[in-house]
This record gives sequence, C-alpha cells and structure tokens, in this order.
Amino acid sequence: MLFSEIIELIKNGESNYIDSNLIEDIDINGAASLEKAEINQITFLEENNIIKQHLHSTRASVIIISNNKTLINKLKEESQGIIAVSNPRVAFAEVLEVLYKNQNKERSIDKSATIHKGAHIEENCYIGSNVFIGEGAKIGHNNLIYPGVVIHEDVQIGSNNIIHSNCVIFPNTIIRDNCVINSNTVLGSEGFGFIPKNGKWEKMPQKGGVIINNNVEIGTNCCVDRPSVGDTIIGDGTKIDNLVQIGHGVIIGKNCAFAAQVGIAGGATIGDGVILAGQVGVNNRVKVGNNVIASSKCGIHSDVQDGEIISGFPAIPNKLWLKSSSIFKKLPEIAKKLRQLDNK
Repeated sequence: MLFSEIIELIKNGESNYIDSNLIEDIDINGAASLEKAEINQITFLEENNIIKQHLHSTRASVIIISNNKTLINKLKEESQGIIAVSNPRVAFAEVLEVLYKNQNKERSIDKSATIHKGAHIEENCYIGSNVFIGEGAKIGHNNLIYPGVVIHEDVQIGSNNIIHSNCVIFPNTIIRDNCVINSNTVLGSEGFGFIPKNGKWEKMPQKGGVIINNNVEIGTNCCVDRPSVGDTIIGDGTKIDNLVQIGHGVIIGKNCAFAAQVGIAGGATIGDGVILAGQVGVNNRVKVGNNVIASSKCGIHSDVQDGEIISGFPAIPNKLWLKSSSIFKKLPEIAKKLRQLDNK
C-alpha cells in the first residue's frame, strides 16, 4: 500500500488528520512497534509514550504521531515520513485493518468439509478443512470459516464474518454481520439450568437460542450459553476478551467491552457502553445500567445505575472503595486500639 494511499485512508478515517510529510511515495507492506520497525513499515507513537526514546533510531518509513508541532517540525527536518493526527492509536488501527485484511484469502470450500445437503451457503465464502455444517444452516456471503469449525443445524450466519478454527456453534444461534469469533469459542452451549428436587438436581431443558448482533468480536475460549426459553443477546459493537463466560438469558447492550475472565450469571442485563475489567463477576438477574465502569475483580451483586464507576467485592462506588482500601492495612492497629479502649 503506497504512503499516499495511507494518507488518504487516514484523512477519511476517525483519527482527525492534521498534517503529513511525504518524502517518497514508498510502498508500505507491514507494521511494527517503533523500536522494531524496518524500512517499508509503518508505526505509531502516542504523546508521552515510554518508547519515545526510540524515535530517532527507528528504521520505520512512516510514523503516525500526535499533534506535537515541535516534534512534527523536527521529524520533517530529518526527512522522516510522518502522519500527524489527533489520535495515533485509532489511525494505526485503521491502517492495520487494511494492511492485513484477508482480502486475498482464496474463496473455496475444502474437500474435507462436511456440509449437509440441506444447508445453504452463499457465494464468496472460504470454508476450511474438516468444517461441519448441519442441516438447515444458512451461511451468508463473504464469510471466512476456518478449519475445524462445527456449525450445527439451523444456525444462521450473516455476511462478512470471520469464524476461527475449532469454534462450535449450536442450533438456534444467529450471528449477524461483520463479526469475529476467535478459536475454541462455543456459542449456544447449554445454560447451567438445574432444579433442586428431593436432594438431587433435575435438569431444565435449554431450548432457547443465542443472537450475536453486528460488529461483535469475541475472543478465544469463551462460552455464550443458551437459555431454556428465549435468547441470550449480545448487542452491536460489543467486544469480548478471552476466557469470558456469558450465562443463559443474559442481555448485553451495544458497544460494551469485557476483559478476560469476566463472568456474567444467567438472566443479568447489561446496558450500553459498559466496561467490565478483568475477572469482574455479575450476579444472576442483576441489572447494570448504561456506561457503567467496573474495575478488576469487582463483584456486582445488586443493580447498578447509569454512569457509575464501581470497585470492590461487593461492589461499591469507586471513590468510596479507594478510601476504604487505604484503611485496610491499618485495621489490625485500629482493632488493637479499640480493644484497649474496651479494657479501660
């Protein structure tokens, strides 16, 4: 991809293009970090990043930088190819999306794939080796389905999705458009539904479905369970890290972000724009409002209102948690003094 083409890409993107220095319209064929980049590669540098020390030793042909006029002028004097934007990270992401797009992947169906005659597959799809597609499954156009994927009967998959190796997609699951499902993730597995009866556990049949809406990305080794009735739903634009468990009947809003090892119990409702950091746990049937932020290892046992920032176990407002946690190490001393007062 030519340097000039990258400039046009960023101008039309979301990073707010400011300036550029096109010394030579060189072909950019890869990307790397500032300290490891080579000729014909592009990199980026955010303001005050610790790797700034490598700025004048990098071999990168193009550097995406922030709007630092002093730095821009200095790099221009050094004949360094640059693109200045308000948000270098966003610009770099836009470039990576184009540089490494799977547009050259051969669109074909491997001979070892097992596809039921009652399944329907539209054009321009790649279906890798040992893929299984069951009866009544509907696969839209321009999907990449990598080796070892199992798609059960009556699954519906829209267009422009990427499903990586060894994923399992159970019946009554719908994946809409532009989603990425990473390796070993299971969609539509049975919800953990058991009824206590006479000292034993009786199984509640799990006959519902899962709906993955547009532009969702799910990491590796995640589980999204189906409920006994109804659907587990993940809203448009939500991003889910590795090793996340989403219980049966959970409803997740739009543009949420969940870090690794988040666990959401059955029937919980998560609003739009919610951020759950690593190892956050959400109790069953809890309602978490829009734009809530929960810090790492937070235990959410009760409903949370819109816009709250919470921490701790059980979860409390973040500012209160910070004050409380600063006292924890003093508790033995405080307890000792209280005992001394009681003995007087």
